[in-house]
This record gives sequence, C-alpha cells and structure tokens, in this order.
Amino acid sequence: QLHLVESGGGLVQPGESLRLSCAISGATPSYHAISWFRQALGKEREEVSCIGGAGTMWIYADSVKGRVSTSRDNVKKMVYLQLDDLKPEDTAVYFCAAASQARIGSTCPRPVFWGQGTQVTVSS
Repeated sequence: QLHLVESGGGLVQPGESLRLSCAISGATPSYHAISWFRQALGKEREEVSCIGGAGTMWIYADSVKGRVSTSRDNVKKMVYLQLDDLKPEDTAVYFCAAASQARIGSTCPRPVFWGQGTQVTVSS
C-alpha cells in the first residue's frame, strides 16, 4: 500500500520561502504522479501542482504561479513543493497525493492516495 508523509510546514513571515517534502513508501515512486493540494480554513481544497512520474510538471493554482515549483527524487522517494514569496493567503494545510499512474497522455492523473497534510502559516 502506497503511503505518503508530508513535512516541512511551519510558521513563516510574508516574503519568506518554504520547501515542503512528501516521503513515499510502499510503491515505486516513478510509477505515480504526485499532486500537491492545499486547504485553508473554511475554504475548498485547491489543487496546487502535479508532477508526473518522470518529472513533467503542471501548476494549476493561478494564485501561486511564478512562486511555486515542484520536483521529485525517485531514488530518495521524495517529492518537493517549493513555495517562494509566501503571502498570508497561502496559509493552509498542504497535502501530497499520489495517482495510480505516472501520467495520462499530457495530463496529470487524479490522485487516489493521500497524506495527512502539513500546516503552513504565513503571518507577521
């Protein structure tokens, strides 16, 4: 069974950066696209990004374009979300999620496995 554990969240000031990590176990990482989602208190879950098994990247959230990137190290079984120039509106619980496929054509497959999330709080 594929298992995901996020880490790297915390309290930061506006303008700072964070790198979130997603540790993958129980599966061959390159076989699975990994997405990052976030959910702020009282708001719907928002998809931030996706990275295919071989590293193709999609950024979905307009609010983070230009400030976020995702990468993966399949040897270390890790996926990362780099968040730069953080804003208070980036405050949310961030989740990584894995699909059962690496990609579907030019699109990111939908996730079926979820981590527990890591809290990111941006405040001065």
